[in-house]
Amino acid sequence: KSDEPFINLLTQGMVLKDGAKMSKSKGNTVDPQELIDQYGADTVRLFSMFAAPPEQSLEWSDEGVEGAARYLNRVWYQVTQFLSSSEGKAYAFEGDLDKAQKELRLKIHQTIEKVTSDIGERQTFNTAIAAMMELTNALTKFDDDSHNGMAVLHEGWNNLVKMLSPFAPHVTQVLWEHFGHQQLLCDVDWPDVDKSALVQDEIEMVIQVNGKLRGKILVAAAADKEEIEVLAMAEENVKRFLEGKTIRKVIVVPKRLVNVVVS
Repeated sequence: KSDEPFINLLTQGMVLKDGAKMSKSKGNTVDPQELIDQYGADTVRLFSMFAAPPEQSLEWSDEGVEGAARYLNRVWYQVTQFLSSSEGKAYAFEGDLDKAQKELRLKIHQTIEKVTSDIGERQTFNTAIAAMMELTNALTKFDDDSHNGMAVLHEGWNNLVKMLSPFAPHVTQVLWEHFGHQQLLCDVDWPDVDKSALVQDEIEMVIQVNGKLRGKILVAAAADKEEIEVLAMAEENVKRFLEGKTIRKVIVVPKRLVNVVVS
C-alpha cells in the first residue's frame, strides 16, 4: 500500500523569460501583480493555462497576455450583445432545426465533450482553451435571429461561460449573473453533452489518390461503402488524377477517408 498522500500528481514546468529561468540575479523576472493591476487576474490566469501544457516549461510573453485580454474582452462583448438582443430571454427549441443550427449545436457539444476530457482526463488546459476559442468564433459568426437560432446561441454562450469559468472565474461569474442566474457559477453543474446533437446527417470525408489528398466530399452519415466510392470517383479534382490510370484498390475508412490506389 502506497504511503503517498495523493492518487495522482501533476507536476508543472518552469516559467521562462527569453529562454531562461526567471531569476532576480538575471534581471528577467516578471511581477504578476503589475499585470494583474493592468489586465486583471483572469487574464493572467488564462494566459498561464493557455501558453503551454502544464508539464512543460512556459515561455513568458507580454504579447500573449495581451492576447488573452483581447479574448476575454471579446467574450464579454459578444455575450452582452447577445443578451441585449435577446432581451434576456431563455429560448427553448421549437420543432426541427435547420442545417446551420444543427451544425452549430454539433460544434457546441463537440466542444463540451473535448473540454471535459481535456480538463478531467488529460489535464491539457491549453487545448481546452483553444477549443473554447474555436467555439467563440463559431458563435460569433452565426447570424440567425429566428427563435431556434437564438435558442442555439443561448445554449452556446451559456455553456461557454460555464466551461470558461475555471480559467476566468471573475469575468464569467459576472456574465453568469447577466444571464439572470443567482447561483454562484462555481456551484453550478458542469455542462452535459447532448449525444443527440453529436449525430450528424452528413459527414465530410477526404479523398486520397495513392495516399495524397486530392479532394473532399460530403456523404450521408448512413451511406454504405458502395455509395461512398461512387461519390469519391465523381469528385471533379479526383477524376483528373484518375484519368488514364488503372484503379487497383479502393480503401474506405468509414467516416474518415477514401484512398484510391492506382497505377
